[in-house]
Amino acid sequence: MSIAAPVATAVHSYLRHVAVERGLAGNTVAAYRRDLGLYTAWLVAEPETDTAATIAAGAPPRPITDLRAVTRGHISAFVQYLGLRSTSPLTAASIARILSTVRGFHSFLLDEGLVEADVAHDTKPPKLALRLPKAISIEQVTALLAATDGDDVQRLRDRALLELLYATGARVSEVVNLNVDDVLVEGFDSVRLTGKGDKQRIVPVGSFARTAVSDYLVRARPMLSARGRSTPALFLGLRGQRVSRQNAWLIIRAAAERAGLTVPVSPHTLRHSFATHLLAGGADVRVVQELLGHSSVATTQIYTLVTIDTLRDMYTTAHPRAR
Repeated sequence: MSIAAPVATAVHSYLRHVAVERGLAGNTVAAYRRDLGLYTAWLVAEPETDTAATIAAGAPPRPITDLRAVTRGHISAFVQYLGLRSTSPLTAASIARILSTVRGFHSFLLDEGLVEADVAHDTKPPKLALRLPKAISIEQVTALLAATDGDDVQRLRDRALLELLYATGARVSEVVNLNVDDVLVEGFDSVRLTGKGDKQRIVPVGSFARTAVSDYLVRARPMLSARGRSTPALFLGLRGQRVSRQNAWLIIRAAAERAGLTVPVSPHTLRHSFATHLLAGGADVRVVQELLGHSSVATTQIYTLVTIDTLRDMYTTAHPRAR
């Protein structure tokens, strides 16, 4: 069944609101569009399409073609459906993300006077299991970076990319989206990163990364640039185009294989390791928050759990009365 026009119109208005008025990134808007597509498709579907487990006694009636008819029961039933559907039930984290989108949508509907109450406001997401970030040791990071040693253009680029990721704790999207002008020229002791919501921050760059990036800019990038169309991108592929997130992931995986690392390593592993190593070295959690570009210190504090676990393991191993 196709989505009813009033529902589709409301979704379009909300997506335009978050894109234009709130200035959210294109990837975020696309994620909202997918989430709301799933939600509205469920609203207008016949209940028989649900799994038996989701059709409890007294379940609210569907299909819904008028958003004013949506109740708190519908929101709760939708959350239950996401976790119990017969085809690819979602994880608690995915359900929480979709519910966040749905709550934002219903809040917008109330603000616009399209509904009389925000029926999604009080719906709680499923409890998320605590997952600690996966960091690797300083020795493993050193081995990973050493695996990019070399004087050819590809190794010079790979070394600069990995050194910059670890030196700044940047997200891989932030690094591959860098332009040459974002590497501040005055002594090159910092870099301008553009994070989520197009928020910019200046992050210091250590001597190892400065040397690697400078070598790349002088000895490798001009050769790579000559192979393609002119582009301001800092990191270029072998055909002269901007390095993609997928390219960066492959570069890191190849370096990890050459280094003989047996643990999974991804671009985000270097971000986790950056934060964990800073905190273990005595850095203040709010400083690390600013460096990572987290909007809330609560997000950064999860890394303190990693360092506490490390301390606990060391204590258990070394103290004669620890066991």
